[in-house]
Amino acid sequence: MKPFAVTWDYRCPFARNAHEHLAVALADGADWQVTFLPFSLSQVHVPEGGTPVWDDPAKAKDLLALAAGAVVRDRYPERFLDAHVALFAARHDGGLDLRLPDVVARVLDMAGVPGDTVVDEAGSGDVVKELRRAHEQAVAKWEVFGVPTFVMDDRAVFVRLMSRPHGDAALARRTIEGMLDLFDAQPDLNEFKHTTLAR
Repeated sequence: MKPFAVTWDYRCPFARNAHEHLAVALADGADWQVTFLPFSLSQVHVPEGGTPVWDDPAKAKDLLALAAGAVVRDRYPERFLDAHVALFAARHDGGLDLRLPDVVARVLDMAGVPGDTVVDEAGSGDVVKELRRAHEQAVAKWEVFGVPTFVMDDRAVFVRLMSRPHGDAALARRTIEGMLDLFDAQPDLNEFKHTTLAR
């Protein structure tokens, strides 16, 4: 399979679904080359002419979890998937406030990552600059507007997966591979949306 990238922000439940499929399949040995790209939903909602989140001290807390995820991705890659899933679960299962440093640090500690160290680095100017670079590149190069967006061969597709794999690696592989197959098999398919869902 071709390398691909995928955006994330821990605030989005659809990003949670897609990234959990990715994490379960990768942990099971899926031979995919995936680049995980941070993308700020806070920045998406800044009104035209407003102060970008990267330049607004009042919005620094909104970037904390995203920045922490990027630090773990780069500094502790062997623990990234566990920490990534844990941060999504903290937000969407636990209802925890990932804008609070002690909450993020505790979640990371439980995932086997030194939480205080990561949180301290997440607040540094260099990490925020990297978030800005990744976000602005995604917007300028691929016209990304949300998460999760999958990018392959400089084509980008925003995806909403409605369910999680619940540990089923075979399901996770089928879901991701089936979705990625559409990149090549159906390049003209711009929108494919069920009007109702079986529950």
